[in-house]
Amino acid sequence: MSFSLTYLVKEYAIKRSLLAEVNERSSHTTPTPHGGGVAIAITWFLGLIYLYISNEIVPQLFYALIVGIILALVSFLDDIYELSAKLRLVVQATVAVVGLYFLGGFEILNFGLFQITSTLFNNIFAVILIMWFINLYNFLDGINGYAGSEAVFLAFAGFLLFGDNHFLILLVSVLGFLYWNWNQAKIFMGDVGSTLLGYNVAIFTIYYANQDSSNFWVWIVLFSLFWFDATITLLKRALNREVLSQAHKKHLYQRLTQHGWSHYKVTNWAIIFNSSLLAMVYFVSNIFLVFILSLMLLYAIMRVIEKMRN
Repeated sequence: MSFSLTYLVKEYAIKRSLLAEVNERSSHTTPTPHGGGVAIAITWFLGLIYLYISNEIVPQLFYALIVGIILALVSFLDDIYELSAKLRLVVQATVAVVGLYFLGGFEILNFGLFQITSTLFNNIFAVILIMWFINLYNFLDGINGYAGSEAVFLAFAGFLLFGDNHFLILLVSVLGFLYWNWNQAKIFMGDVGSTLLGYNVAIFTIYYANQDSSNFWVWIVLFSLFWFDATITLLKRALNREVLSQAHKKHLYQRLTQHGWSHYKVTNWAIIFNSSLLAMVYFVSNIFLVFILSLMLLYAIMRVIEKMRN
């Protein structure tokens, strides 16, 4: 379904000239159809409904994930009409609060040596985390196969570690799209895909953390390639007093393409790095040690990229 829908969206976008234009932020060089995330969203939500009807998903998780329909619809409209940033943020905040409500809030933030159990603090933190994951996934959707392969990795890792069928639904929903987006991309997912995927990752993080507080760090490690790049880049731009809303090409993955790496090469190395993260999570019992190791590795990679010359 995802494969076929992506093809249909691609053909429709070409006929209607719904193309992602090349600008100063772009890592592509030719106008390309966008909106392929529609195929991901339709397949994903239909799969969720099937799991709910067949009692294969916990109701509270289903309700939290299905709220993503609102985010997907607004993001789809944004892909076409370029909605205002304020409206998008209001929708994201609303979806974050409603999704968190269905999860029953965020219970414990465990730092190993101490825990934060304040309901007010944890829920505010959770809303901010959901909104940040939504936006950073959008920021990191810039080269062929990158955002899609990250979602496939997270879905595979989630199924391996937790064994729940919703990860299989997510896996195939993205794989069908990824065929058309891999290497020489014929279509991009657009905001409708990237924001939805970021939302899903945030919901998974909170849901499984509520089951076992250490699972929060499992998801933080698994998603570290994306959140580290987005967060560090944002902080650096803020310290340099740059206009944060202005388009840029300063993310680590963008710097690699500027240094001559192909999209294919960057994506493949990201897959290798993610595989190492999964291996550490799977084989090392102390998740806090794994988190520290992942940060050290990411910092080392960042330093290497910063020292690269064209």
